[in-house]
Amino acid sequence: MLGVKTGSQAADLGCGAGFYTIPLAKAVGPAGRVYAFDVRPEMLELTRSKARESHMLNIMTMRSDLERERGTNLAENAVDFVLISNTLFQTENKPALLKEAFRILKNDGELALIDWDPFNRGAGPKTDEAVSKDTAGKLAEDAGFRPVKEFDAGENHYGLLYIKL
Repeated sequence: MLGVKTGSQAADLGCGAGFYTIPLAKAVGPAGRVYAFDVRPEMLELTRSKARESHMLNIMTMRSDLERERGTNLAENAVDFVLISNTLFQTENKPALLKEAFRILKNDGELALIDWDPFNRGAGPKTDEAVSKDTAGKLAEDAGFRPVKEFDAGENHYGLLYIKL
């Protein structure tokens, strides 16, 4: 749905248990690679386990503090696609996270932001901890991204797609 291409390099910033990492790895195919980052070792182990079960050999898990400058340790302009899902609400230094996403993304690369909608209370964080769609959009634009579209990310989430020009 987001147009991730076969052979692409992708980064899942805050991969958690790999919910999106596995579909991303399938989308980029064996010629592509997905870098899955998380600060919690137990989440990276879950992602590795799911990758093994799915026979996805194109996933590289890496422990990382994404709020630290150059936190991914990837080179500038290294990836074609960045996903940040259910991570903004957990991040104290949100601008640093988006700055890192911008740094590692190639020109014309895309950023997908998926997070809990504070107005759909079926699940997720407390309302005061959730990051609204407008706030997420402002953070992305302040980091240098330009909006492309909104997309359906499910009943309790919003989805925003941005491009690095």
